[in-house]
Amino acid sequence: ILGGNMNFEETIKPFFWVEHEKSTSLCLSNLNYKAEIFDSRADEGFIGNGYDWGSLALVFLEEKMPDLIDTVKFDPEADMFCAYSSDSEALKKFALSFKEACENTELISELFSRAELD
Repeated sequence: ILGGNMNFEETIKPFFWVEHEKSTSLCLSNLNYKAEIFDSRADEGFIGNGYDWGSLALVFLEEKMPDLIDTVKFDPEADMFCAYSSDSEALKKFALSFKEACENTELISELFSRAELD
């Protein structure tokens, strides 16, 4: 693994990167990450599962990276959030920006206010 990739994998934690034959995935299985975001709308049924992360990621993609709408796709499950793309550079860009947004409580809360229950 190249040094650059190592830094990338550190930077996106707790998300992790999976390379497949024809695509790459960005996954999150530690669903306690940023639980307080989802707690803010628990009364509406949000529990912070993979689907809720998918709803949040979709708002982020639509509002912050609309150029990647057709490139980055989501395939969440209850116990895991997963984004994937056949364009690994595009997915890397998404991964870094989404992680940065998650670390900005004000921004991610504002985005989450527009997320819809899956």
